[in-house]
Amino acid sequence: MDKRETEDSNVTRRRRECLNCKKRFTTYERVETLDLTIVKKDGKRENFDRHKLMSGLLKACEKRPIPREKIEKIIDGVEAKLRAHKKTEIDSRFIGELVMKKLKKLDKVAYIRFASVYREFTDLDSFKKEMEKLIKNK
Repeated sequence: MDKRETEDSNVTRRRRECLNCKKRFTTYERVETLDLTIVKKDGKRENFDRHKLMSGLLKACEKRPIPREKIEKIIDGVEAKLRAHKKTEIDSRFIGELVMKKLKKLDKVAYIRFASVYREFTDLDSFKKEMEKLIKNK
């Protein structure tokens, strides 16, 4: 039905329609590139997984007025930045900081939710400090 390139031209978005049931749906085609390896905080390595990043963002944005398209745009931006990095091994902290920077602009509640997991808040004091920083930088 319709085909569009995204801004960075790495993804083709297609609107399709089932010939049998007439239901419409969207598919995304991505250029296959080199595998990225993420170096975790504990030193373990694992392949970059868009779905894992999506899952974390969906949890942070749960019950917030954030369209899924904006979440996907964050992931697309993060992935584009990682691939432009020219390295195949990337520190997980780099990804976390990229996501937090984008979430901070998008939704403060989602940002705090993500930060509480990413920065491993262990008590109310660490949560309070992050809230104070957020309020101070309004």
